[in-house]
Amino acid sequence: MFESLTTSILRVLRTDPWVLHMFIVVLVTATLDLLLRRLLHKIYEQFRKTRNYWDDAFVDALKAPARGGVWLLGLSYAITLAKPGNESAIFAFVEPVRDVGVIVLIAWFLVRFIKRGEQSYLEYHAEEGRSIDRTTADAVAKLLRLSVLITAALVILQTLGYSISGILAFGGVGGIAVGFAAKDLLANFFGGLMVYLDRPFSVGDWVRSPDRNIEGTVEHIGWRLTRIRTFDQRPLYIPNSLFTQIVVENPSRMTNRRIYETIGIRYDDVAHMEGIVEAVRDMLRQHPEIDTQRTLIVNFNAFAASSLDFFVYAFTHTTEWVRFHEIKQDVLLRIIDIVEAHGAQCAFPTTTVHLASTPEHAGLAAPEL
Repeated sequence: MFESLTTSILRVLRTDPWVLHMFIVVLVTATLDLLLRRLLHKIYEQFRKTRNYWDDAFVDALKAPARGGVWLLGLSYAITLAKPGNESAIFAFVEPVRDVGVIVLIAWFLVRFIKRGEQSYLEYHAEEGRSIDRTTADAVAKLLRLSVLITAALVILQTLGYSISGILAFGGVGGIAVGFAAKDLLANFFGGLMVYLDRPFSVGDWVRSPDRNIEGTVEHIGWRLTRIRTFDQRPLYIPNSLFTQIVVENPSRMTNRRIYETIGIRYDDVAHMEGIVEAVRDMLRQHPEIDTQRTLIVNFNAFAASSLDFFVYAFTHTTEWVRFHEIKQDVLLRIIDIVEAHGAQCAFPTTTVHLASTPEHAGLAAPEL
């Protein structure tokens, strides 16, 4: 059986030598692919030891497209060896497919390089402790990837024999119809562009809108939608065009947080009011977490129904939400201690009923039952 199989193979090789040629080309292609994979892996490991993150991104982005290019060129060459002189229609597509494949691989490499470079840039600056603008980095990376894809598409059309000038002319005429049909999509696109340019908020910021029921942390800014995570962990997907029509507040960019509280003491403690106010003011001026460069007010300001009210108006150094409430709690507890140290008490709602006593009723005896 082995001899007959060998005889058949030899007969095929004598009558169709292109089979042997194809086998050799495929074998060489597989060998080159293996060698290239190992070579790129060793180069990548060496570049990882350097502090330059661009060479890492370049080699990592090159791995898959380079191997794809080896197989594309190898297989296309092997196919051209199949039955020389064959005029079959399928062989006429080998060269255009190869050219388009090369363009696609180059575009694939550039897109991978841009994405990998963006990740390396953000990781490097985060490790170094430097401040980075993730929103700008994301916007630039998206614009570059979009430019690569559009350019690749135009080059592919030109390679296939289509006139780019005709396509662009058609796009100018058809763009009007597309604009009317996709006006909402275009509005969202330009809304996202304005967010990237004006930067009213960035990824990670806490934002809210007094015009709409929107409040949460920005997770992602896309070309059409912005994703905001609410404080109860629900995702909000907001069209970017909405940000050109509403007021957006960005509490993450505040410089201080404000303490504004009203405290009331009893009317019986009116004599202690001045001393309490002065003591609270001095306490705030000496508090390490209170920003004394900002407005600081402690004043008696109202005769309330059941209390004499003074208000506290001050700003903390921190803008962190949790830390702010810890500082505010400490300030309020100190105010309570000051009030009690002056022999006064904080007031609470009370009602006093005064019964009139007249002479003509003073001597009347209580009626008998």
